[in-house]
Amino acid sequence: MKILAISAILCTEQNITEVNKMIIQIKGKVTYPITLDPSVWIFDDRKIMFEEAFTAQETKQEVDPAQKAAELFNQELYSLKSIKPPVNKSLSKPEQKKALIHSFVMPIKDFITTAAIENEAKRAVLTTNEDDVILSLDQLKEALFLFAIDGKQIDAENDGPVYLYFGDGSNQSAPITGIKEITIE
Repeated sequence: MKILAISAILCTEQNITEVNKMIIQIKGKVTYPITLDPSVWIFDDRKIMFEEAFTAQETKQEVDPAQKAAELFNQELYSLKSIKPPVNKSLSKPEQKKALIHSFVMPIKDFITTAAIENEAKRAVLTTNEDDVILSLDQLKEALFLFAIDGKQIDAENDGPVYLYFGDGSNQSAPITGIKEITIE
């Protein structure tokens, strides 16, 4: 009986260790330290298909001001659109198929806004499996986290849980991988 109890405790500790490999903490000079769990982002309306992430940047500038005003009106009109985070209640069949075959990124800006970076903060330090990577706060705010490749979550064995791409797409061939935490200094 004691062997079973010890085995259960070890399994639980191993599970906790595995979960810890799949989360990212934002801490340091922030008002609200937060923990990110990329495994749930597939249900988040803010996700963007990777194939469209960097082309969407170019088309944003071409949006008609009247169209933008109409979109803002619709967001206010439909209260579900203003919920943070915007989460699908259920995925339609086409959305389910997309989720199973496409790669997705999540903009980091909302998370950084929620953490509320303190005024004296100067930079962000990404702790990765290999080394620390230093980014300006502007680079971090405009960055995107790739969290799913071909419909599958990026795991720790593949330098997950996320890959960081700069908002301008300049590091598409060499993203920052193996991110464990983000410290605002």
